Amino acid sequence: MRRRSLLIAVPTGLVTLAGCGDDESGSSEASDSASPSASASASGPVPAPKIVDGPLPAITAGAKFGEKPTVAKGSGDPSKDLAVKTIIPGTGTTAAENDYIQANYLGQIWDTAKVFDNSYDRKTPLLIQLAAGSIIDGWRYALTGKKTGSRVQLATPPTWGYGKEGYAEGGIKGTDTLVFVIDLLETFNAKSSAKGTNVAQDNVDVPKVGTNTDGKAPSIEVPKSDAPKKLVANYVIEGDGEKVTAENTVLVQYKGVLWDSGKEFDSTYGRKALTSFSLQQVVKGWSQGLTGKKVGSRVLVVVPPDLGYGDSPPADSGIKKDSTLVFSVDILAKM
Repeated sequence: MRRRSLLIAVPTGLVTLAGCGDDESGSSEASDSASPSASASASGPVPAPKIVDGPLPAITAGAKFGEKPTVAKGSGDPSKDLAVKTIIPGTGTTAAENDYIQANYLGQIWDTAKVFDNSYDRKTPLLIQLAAGSIIDGWRYALTGKKTGSRVQLATPPTWGYGKEGYAEGGIKGTDTLVFVIDLLETFNAKSSAKGTNVAQDNVDVPKVGTNTDGKAPSIEVPKSDAPKKLVANYVIEGDGEKVTAENTVLVQYKGVLWDSGKEFDSTYGRKALTSFSLQQVVKGWSQGLTGKKVGSRVLVVVPPDLGYGDSPPADSGIKKDSTLVFSVDILAKM
């Protein structure tokens, strides 16, 4: 199986859709090599670090943004504070705390220069939230305020890494300072929307979805006709990103309404918070409907009961048994 990043927290608080699909369709990513949550790396909250500009070991090869770097062994004792340096300044969007980011990175141990993880070889950027409990604190404090297009180097003492316990599965001891080089590719927040070309919505038998891209919830107009018996998954806005596969984790904005009443039952817009999840952790209508669609797109997904919740809808969701569900889904990123 594909090795996961050591930085990622295993998903826990997923949207209503997650955890209510078939029991046999658990996340393969979550069962890959161990991936500790950031909160598991320390016994409790830690104070914000003092950020200093060094010392940091030299980058000896792969110096350009997007290239896999080679980093020298640390010289002398590392700082007990969080050392952060912007190697290449970006000019894009500024990352804020609680934003989701997409980044390539390499991580190694200060004393030995042993590389314990890197995304360049996997050819899959990390997609994660800059939030307490989602990622190690060294990243959260170092990347907040940085612009996309930046290459950032940091040295993270145990306090803002994996704590005194370390992370044995990754070969990290509780005394290790960790050195990272991070290429910040994208940042996403609650105002992020699809980007692409509007697609004609000329089938009067399926709902029509608004095409606004201002970060506000799009309208969903459900026709006064019988719900389709089969899955509908149509582009509303077609992006130009890579296609989603059934094994991907996706970052989305979405809104869900009931076919029978048009009543909204769930929305990331209402919560003002994006969500990410593996397509192996959701109901079949979502996994089948989004597979093959391009990143950057808005997709209309109409989920019949047999591909949704059937006769077992989530408690207190407002969804009745055998309901047909209608979603507008903006696919912002994938991993």
